[in-house]
Amino acid sequence: MISTADVELAAGRIRGRVRRTPVLADDGVWFKLEQLQHTGSFKARGAFNRIIAAGELSAAGVVAASGGNAGLAVTHAAREFGVAARVYVPANAPAVKVAKLRALGAAVELVGDKYADAYDAAVKHAADSGALFCHAYDQPEICAGQGTIGLELLDQVDGLDTILVAVGGGGLLAGIAAAVEGRARVVGVEPRTAPTLNAALAAGEPVPVEVSGVAADSLGASRLGDIAFAVATRTGVGSVLVDDAAILDARAALWDRYRLAVEPGGATAFAALRTGAYRPAPGERVAVLLCGANTDPATLTSPPAAPPAARTPR
Repeated sequence: MISTADVELAAGRIRGRVRRTPVLADDGVWFKLEQLQHTGSFKARGAFNRIIAAGELSAAGVVAASGGNAGLAVTHAAREFGVAARVYVPANAPAVKVAKLRALGAAVELVGDKYADAYDAAVKHAADSGALFCHAYDQPEICAGQGTIGLELLDQVDGLDTILVAVGGGGLLAGIAAAVEGRARVVGVEPRTAPTLNAALAAGEPVPVEVSGVAADSLGASRLGDIAFAVATRTGVGSVLVDDAAILDARAALWDRYRLAVEPGGATAFAALRTGAYRPAPGERVAVLLCGANTDPATLTSPPAAPPAARTPR
């Protein structure tokens, strides 16, 4: 569980280490451009907070399990502090993401064929070596760091009512909901093919879900994090679902209208507005978080290749 105080503490820790990303206002909507953050996603905030909060690290440095945005963020933060970073990824992880990790200086270990294999190997390495384990979404410091986006939005948008946030494992959702608790509402937006929050709220607890679809590489958690569930139920977070076609349409619209290049997961929150899955009340001031830009530019004008039918990557 985390609180507003935890997020405020995180903001002090990471100040000067991360970018205060801008807001673009248009047609009654405020877009938070977090795709402009270091390494192309919000994840740098949590990674810095986790590492700084830990204090002095062992020679083994830090370790994570992620072939995507979380691994890039942890590696970037570790490099800033001059410590080693080891990242475990499934052997079938996209080669371009593995190359990015190595370019940032990570020691990349290919393990198994699913995220769970990489996760288990990372946890074992942390226990054996003393390296600091950085979870992709379910650690208090990670969630609190991501929540600093919410504090920025409260400062940037006068009278903010609602924030639409894409959900995978829920670390971003947890942090923002804690940050703005009592001051603004948070609504989680998920692909119908990866409904971790929606399923957890329906079941009364986090439950495993099958994952597929165009946003699975970034919103591909197979279970909502425990911290996210606790904060979501405490703060009354809402939940809406959108389909893959709507996500790709929102992504294309962001490029066509504003020349904003985001990955499918980064466009998911906007899809809720475009489809009417979330309908603001008259006069409601809504912010949409664009959370990631790690995408193939060639697919901005043509859809990405169809994903596998179903998987449970993380």
